Amino acid sequence: MAIQVIVLNGGSSSGKSGIVRCLQAVLPDPWLAVGVDTLIQMMPASGSLIELAPDGEVNVGPGFMPLQAAWMEGVAAMVRAGARVVIDEVFLGGAASQQRWQKALAGLNVLWVGVRCESAVAEGREVARGDRVRGMAVSQAELVHQGVVYDLEVDTTHTESLACAQTIAARVTAYSDFS
Repeated sequence: MAIQVIVLNGGSSSGKSGIVRCLQAVLPDPWLAVGVDTLIQMMPASGSLIELAPDGEVNVGPGFMPLQAAWMEGVAAMVRAGARVVIDEVFLGGAASQQRWQKALAGLNVLWVGVRCESAVAEGREVARGDRVRGMAVSQAELVHQGVVYDLEVDTTHTESLACAQTIAARVTAYSDFS
């Protein structure tokens, strides 16, 4: 069975979104892009579902997890209905976050990709973007990878998004050729 889902996990400003756009351009079939930012944008602006501390730490309230679980099941339902999906994620809970996705995506063929970037480089991108709370990139650079198991890892510290996407696309294509 061909790969149906690509999960990219990496810290803030690690380059995941750029890789997603490049994957959509280089993969032969159409792939939908969804991500944790999409989920956050869907949530009410007010309330205590998610809070960004002044130092960049992300805190989630008790109502966040049930909404996240429902969203994950919705993404999995799109894949089960025939869509191919690239997920742009930030596993703040490390292995526990991956396990939640594994549960939602059970029975689907998933490529797990770690997107790494040296914290100083990610921090520079964070400052240049201007739309992130400073400190997120540094605090998440290693945290999101703790205990997570990948099929493939890419590093955007010195490698452009397109090259990373081509590496991932080659794995998707190679897997499809042998299935």
